[in-house]
Amino acid sequence: NMGAEIGATTSIFPYNERMARYLHATDRGEIAKVADQYKNLLESDEGAEYDEVIEINLSELKPLINGPFTPDLCTPVSEIGDRAEKEGWPTEVKVGLIGSCTNSSYEDMTRSASIARQAQEKGLKFKSLFTITPGSEQIRATIERDGIDQPLRDIGGLVLANACGPCIGQWDRQDVPKNEKNTIVTSYNRNFTGRNDANPNTHGFVASPEIATALALAGTLKFNPETDSLLDKDGKEFMLDTPYGDELPAAGFDPGEDTYQAPPADSSAVSVDVDPNSNRLELLTPFNKWDGNDYHGLQLLIKVKGKCTTDHISAAGPWLKFRGHLNNISNNFLITAVNSENGEMNSIKSAVSGDFGPVPATAREYKAAGIGWVVVGDENYGEGSSREHAALEPRHLGGKAIIVRSFARIHETNLKKQGMLPLTFADPADYDKVQPGDKISILGLTDFTPGVPLTCQLEHGDGSVDEFPLNHSFNDNQIGWFKAGSALNKMAA
Repeated sequence: NMGAEIGATTSIFPYNERMARYLHATDRGEIAKVADQYKNLLESDEGAEYDEVIEINLSELKPLINGPFTPDLCTPVSEIGDRAEKEGWPTEVKVGLIGSCTNSSYEDMTRSASIARQAQEKGLKFKSLFTITPGSEQIRATIERDGIDQPLRDIGGLVLANACGPCIGQWDRQDVPKNEKNTIVTSYNRNFTGRNDANPNTHGFVASPEIATALALAGTLKFNPETDSLLDKDGKEFMLDTPYGDELPAAGFDPGEDTYQAPPADSSAVSVDVDPNSNRLELLTPFNKWDGNDYHGLQLLIKVKGKCTTDHISAAGPWLKFRGHLNNISNNFLITAVNSENGEMNSIKSAVSGDFGPVPATAREYKAAGIGWVVVGDENYGEGSSREHAALEPRHLGGKAIIVRSFARIHETNLKKQGMLPLTFADPADYDKVQPGDKISILGLTDFTPGVPLTCQLEHGDGSVDEFPLNHSFNDNQIGWFKAGSALNKMAA
């Protein structure tokens, strides 16, 4: 899904021998045989032309680290210490975290373990706290069987449950006070503000598992494992050898504990009972279908300024306990997005009361009054995890449309699935025409057609009106989702 965030329809990795080896190692040899037979269909066509070709000389590639606060701010590891001091980022690494779904392959784990063995031989332990999150039950069982986890444990590492864990904010962090400025280094895929521990002052950096391990061993961003030395237990300097990892386990993968519970062959008589007083679980009810009319007089809820990821739209961390309760988790809607009107987070002016208040509460106020509303956003709105709640929440709270300069494509599709209108300014400069308190009409829905822009009318507080086109990427099937009220409604019809 990372490719989709930067606009790729799909990311294709040509089939090769390493993929075949992995398929065989995971008891999918029959698939490998078929793939081998049709290998020519799983690689680029001879003479294929590309809009852009990027060549990477692997012999010149240097370790990199991304962050803080965004995965697209890149710095060579050799330069991050100096840059951190210049920028005022904390150089002490409080916690190193490896694993999760992104970088917890057998090879990743063995490479980090090779560093841990070197430290063990020299009598060292991690200077930072260090956690290992296996990305699957198979990886957990296999590294445990092969003793890969033991060197990491022996120098102070803690193996967590094989789950999303701190990567998505499932982390009861106790080592620093809330809101204290600090640095962590992870091998996760994203590092947006507050994502891992709900602390907006945690400077999250993303690196490879072996770099995260090395920096946690040194305890500082100022350590470059390619050129710098550490002190062993006797105070003698030594340098880490290049980490090494086994691509696949020699004894094959251990699938671990089988926790799958098959559904009954006949589920027609099965009902799901949920306590109506539960604050953790809630049965979903279908969204209302489109009423067949253009949208007139919608209220601008918030005009978001700058970066707005799915973490801004639906925060993780302590909110994750409400993932099964749409109404409760909707209380995190856009609470860390910046309001362009006042530059503040979670503070917007209600068109009903005239008071400033939280985004979710104001949205609920409009919904109770029967007022549909619109969010206006900036570039790459919805970047980040493919978080369904970021699309469910605005629909649940009475939203009708999200109008932005550009979307991250996964989030754009998720909004469509919930019956929302994800629309983009045909001219990105029209974003600047939107003013606090605007009434917004979206015209052309009665003739909603793929490839045909809709029209936006802004009625400003002074009575003046602006009108401009809005683009969309709906196809016929997706227009059917909108008309039915959601993709699920259309499927159930």
